[in-house]
Amino acid sequence: MSLRAIILGAAAGGGLPQWNCGCEMCNLARRGEIPPQSQSSIAVSANGADWAIINASPDLREQLARAPALHPTGLRESPVRAVLVTNGDIDHIAGLLTLREQQRFTLFATREIHAVLAANPVFDALNPDFVTRTTIALDTPFELVPGVIATLYAVPGKVPLYLEGDTVETELEGEQTVGVALQGAASSVHYIPGCAALRDDLRARLDGADAVLFDGTLWRDDEMIAAGLSQKTGARMGHMSMSGPEGSIAAFAGLRVGRKIFVHMNNTNPVWNPASPERAEAEAAGWRIAEDGWESEL
Repeated sequence: MSLRAIILGAAAGGGLPQWNCGCEMCNLARRGEIPPQSQSSIAVSANGADWAIINASPDLREQLARAPALHPTGLRESPVRAVLVTNGDIDHIAGLLTLREQQRFTLFATREIHAVLAANPVFDALNPDFVTRTTIALDTPFELVPGVIATLYAVPGKVPLYLEGDTVETELEGEQTVGVALQGAASSVHYIPGCAALRDDLRARLDGADAVLFDGTLWRDDEMIAAGLSQKTGARMGHMSMSGPEGSIAAFAGLRVGRKIFVHMNNTNPVWNPASPERAEAEAAGWRIAEDGWESEL
């Protein structure tokens, strides 16, 4: 049985266009010259009836409305059986508040991510009589929804921005940022929307996968500095860049991956423009740029 996936949101935090951003890509999206994109999230299923959402973005209400497979099947019955959160970033947890209407589902996360949610009482709106919070240990397979076996594993990253202290380690490996291996009866897929480095152990894990959906936040490390929008590099934000000798395109060279798909692109990333040389370079290297609403078997 193949895994069926829907890209609910392909953009990084803020979406495209970001509400207060006048960069080139945001303006192209406002003029309708490139499609707008919502914030990072996917849905997966093995049978088309039981679905899991991976990362609950602030745009989740609209994302669910645009995905017929996720529409209610009864008066108060949803095909969404589970939600899995890969880190504590706002663009991956704020949508949990959309799911507070007494709907039964299981909320999966690592111990550390669950602790972040538990420390903020606003998430108590998820009634424990309906929402079961289940802690998952790293490298321990579990059934996400029927027919889909998931395994969480550490990838280099950092704590959420709102938890940063005076000293920030951007390539932590532990429970605060995880990748997800999704195994169906006939396919193996990895979803990694945030990653600071592709080290040898992660390369070995991904080698041979049918598909990898990978962090595409920035095209170049100083992209936001060059655009006059921030003083932070991509590395400081805990993300690899796509391009350059240390970028993800180069890092994936030689890996046997059936389909390579960039997700979680920032609004400044020029690959949003199909006519850009950056988009052409990424596609020439075998990558696809995800867009909201993509639905396929992986």
